[in-house]
Amino acid sequence: MLQGLSGRSVVVTGSSRGIGLGIARAFSAAGAELTMLADDEGVFEAAERLGARGVLADITDSYAVEAFAASIGRLDVLVNNAGYERLTPLDDFSSENEATFRRILEINVVGTFLMTRALAPKMSAGGRIINTASVWSRTAEAEFGAYVASKHAVIGLTKTWAKELGPRGINVNAVCPGWVKTEASLRSLTRMAERAGRPEEELLDGIVAAQALPGFMEPEDVAGSYLFLASDLAASVTGQSLGADRGEAPW
Repeated sequence: MLQGLSGRSVVVTGSSRGIGLGIARAFSAAGAELTMLADDEGVFEAAERLGARGVLADITDSYAVEAFAASIGRLDVLVNNAGYERLTPLDDFSSENEATFRRILEINVVGTFLMTRALAPKMSAGGRIINTASVWSRTAEAEFGAYVASKHAVIGLTKTWAKELGPRGINVNAVCPGWVKTEASLRSLTRMAERAGRPEEELLDGIVAAQALPGFMEPEDVAGSYLFLASDLAASVTGQSLGADRGEAPW
């Protein structure tokens, strides 16, 4: 067990499924006092299974975020994991594509800002904020303009907040997961295959081949990076982005 996690108050957003649920499971196993927040009612069942508190809220709603923050006493770790991933091709002039573009930025950037603004005052020296970025915050992928831009923005926020909160002894870092087997990634894989006119299996083989280590990751495979950044072992680490991508974008 990593040092300094047992009994710590931890909030994980977007934790009803996917990477967020994998992160929540890892913190629960480490003995944290866990609060799981998501915008779907599945968060209650997930939280019950882990002995955690479940909260239903939209992180883009500033009133909902402030109400949630008011219910939190001491906070040690905030994991800003909630996100939205969809294709937003530049050649799609539909109103739906434009609305999707705006929604991605609203959730991934504005929502992350609102949560951090509301909950950072609950933290004291030794607090940790960990943002979920993406391998695409280091690279890019055609037809994912809004998502790629939003995750680049998350890295910028991480570096900025590390400077803002450092004087208070609060560390701010990001994790950049690669391809993980989640509902969102499988949906993207399907859409990419459809637009390219290629089999999904062929695309997935190419993705895995681009990694230094083989294998299509499960959510639990990236959770350790979050535990490390929340632990005492990372006390001197801030303003950094940690790749958990099996070597797909090694820098």
